[in-house]
Amino acid sequence: MADRQAGPRPRPPVDFRSGGVRTLAQRIQDHSPTSSQVIGFLTLAISGAILLLLTGVTVTGATLGLIVLAPLLLLTSPVWVPAAVVGFLLLTVAATAVCAAVATVATATWLYRYFTGRHPVGSEQVNYARHRIADTASQVKDYAREYGGYLQSRIKDAAPGA
Repeated sequence: MADRQAGPRPRPPVDFRSGGVRTLAQRIQDHSPTSSQVIGFLTLAISGAILLLLTGVTVTGATLGLIVLAPLLLLTSPVWVPAAVVGFLLLTVAATAVCAAVATVATATWLYRYFTGRHPVGSEQVNYARHRIADTASQVKDYAREYGGYLQSRIKDAAPGA
């Protein structure tokens, strides 16, 4: 069992069934592709040739267009550069306005849902923060009342007639 090899075994050059040496045609026939493999290879070769041809045409057209239009682009660049800057600024302002409008609508929708009691996402955190702020304010008020009373007694000790 240890001498057993994995995979197909190669055919020997001698065909023992016919008693003679295998011919070149027989060897080629053993390695011949199937019809689906041939069709796949032809499809791959034709597609590759078409894509290579289209790539060449595209690169050639782009190069010729650049050669022809470069002087025109160079002569009209004093117009194109400011136009590009203005276009970029207008696009930036428009995008900012749209983002601000979307944020405003989202905030207004969230607030409407929150105040109508529909519990939007994050309302638990807002309620927790509101209660925490109210508790802190109450503690500060109590501390000020206690500390204020302490100060009143200290003022009376410093100025008995006051």
